[in-house]
Amino acid sequence: MTQPTGIRRVRALRPRALDLYSCAGGAGTGLEGAGFEVDGCDTAARPNYPFPYHRGDALAYLAHLIDSGEIHRYAFVHASPPCQDKCTLTVGTNRSQGWGGDHVDLVAPTRVLLERTGLPYVIEQPNGRAEIRKDLTLCGEMFGLGVIRHRNFELGGWTIEQPAHVPHRGRVRGYRHGRFYDGPYVAAYGNGGGKPSVPELQAAMGIDWTDVREELTEAIPPAYTEFIGRAFLTSRRLEAAA
Repeated sequence: MTQPTGIRRVRALRPRALDLYSCAGGAGTGLEGAGFEVDGCDTAARPNYPFPYHRGDALAYLAHLIDSGEIHRYAFVHASPPCQDKCTLTVGTNRSQGWGGDHVDLVAPTRVLLERTGLPYVIEQPNGRAEIRKDLTLCGEMFGLGVIRHRNFELGGWTIEQPAHVPHRGRVRGYRHGRFYDGPYVAAYGNGGGKPSVPELQAAMGIDWTDVREELTEAIPPAYTEFIGRAFLTSRRLEAAA
């Protein structure tokens, strides 16, 4: 059918997601792939972040959005508070060796503000002692990635079925206690000990818009949040149809 002259097709508005502690955009890119428009917020300069973002303190910015009413632009919030306080490496090897400094746990104050928004949300943390509900745990092998990278998600205001954990195909490549192990996965953290090159990290994580190692090692694989975002949008469509 020929479209009448002078009439343009307008793409349906996509729901908007807020990506807090956004780093270089691993989580945001997954949400965009799921069907969201994305805005980020990070305290550091992030020239590689692929979406509009506010540079500043995430908690202060979220409080501002709530108090001003601007939070109502959003349908969903993803938050990845800094994890160094309770992650496995900090509470394990680093602490036992006296390495590292003091870190602030931002999970609890982030949750308080997210509850104030009244919006559905997720809080992401790595394995460790972070005090979040592990409503969902994802692994790179679930998505055919070259990293294991277990991540836990607390879900606020909605639910999702936990997918089956796929058995790992082998070890993470690199040195352990002076011995080198080969395997199908790369270690997406640190620099030494047989760690992957930047191109290897990009391929393993599914990230091609940044070549900054520190951003790659901090990132969430976009496949994780695309899975989460699609599940959330599907749940809302089912609710609307019911």
